[in-house]
Amino acid sequence: MPPLKLLALDVEDLQVISSLLQDAVVRVGDMAYVPSQKRFAAILNRFDWESAEEDGKGYKRRRTALRFDRVLRAQHKDLRPQKPDRVLSLLAIRFDEGEAPSGKVTLIFSGDVVIQLDVECVEAEMRDLGPSWSTRRKPEHPGDEAAGPEEPGAAGA
Repeated sequence: MPPLKLLALDVEDLQVISSLLQDAVVRVGDMAYVPSQKRFAAILNRFDWESAEEDGKGYKRRRTALRFDRVLRAQHKDLRPQKPDRVLSLLAIRFDEGEAPSGKVTLIFSGDVVIQLDVECVEAEMRDLGPSWSTRRKPEHPGDEAAGPEEPGAAGA
């Protein structure tokens, strides 16, 4: 599958990006909020769900950039920025509308880590940065058939 480049300008668009980034792994040090630019950005290794094969052969990851613009404030819970090599797994991205079109974008990670962005409106981009590479395992979720755990050191996987 060719690299993706998607823009999100509303909640439905953001839900598509959230589904594509489910189970992406990211180092804490690969995320940044730049208040002067009203921007939050992250570089993740996303699991390539759209091309995953059922037989367990052909699982892939891709290096992917995620950017949110028009960010007024960023807060986090249990992120531990002093540990930049800590690896987190992104579970979902949610938008809770405030006074339209503003609201809060919430990035939910495993381990009860949360990043919340106060935004003027939904304005995000997801862009694959290069070719995919093979990975041995498909991420597992409660209730899934046993696929085996994600390999150790998944940030480089």
